[in-house]
Amino acid sequence: MMLRRSTIYLGTTMGLILIMVGLFLHASGQVRASGSLFARKIVLVKQLELTDLCLFTEASYTRHLSMTDLSTPFQDSPMALEHFPTGALVEPPPHLVRNHGSH
Repeated sequence: MMLRRSTIYLGTTMGLILIMVGLFLHASGQVRASGSLFARKIVLVKQLELTDLCLFTEASYTRHLSMTDLSTPFQDSPMALEHFPTGALVEPPPHLVRNHGSH
């Protein structure tokens, strides 16, 4: 028996929608279950006076995103290429580029 392409398409689409709904339900359950863990971590962060989360370990301007400036990636030379791959993944903080949009 040969299935029509539209039947295959609709079946695949419905299957993917069901998977997506399942993922959303699972995520909301995990968020509710980990509420007390987050509350304890918030208290720990306040006690230790921790600041920013360190996402990358390569360069100072990707380690501490809120403490960088626009010229830090080009500290060797204004025409220098990016040394680290994470520089291509991370944008400067919004407060730095807000006033530099268009001139």
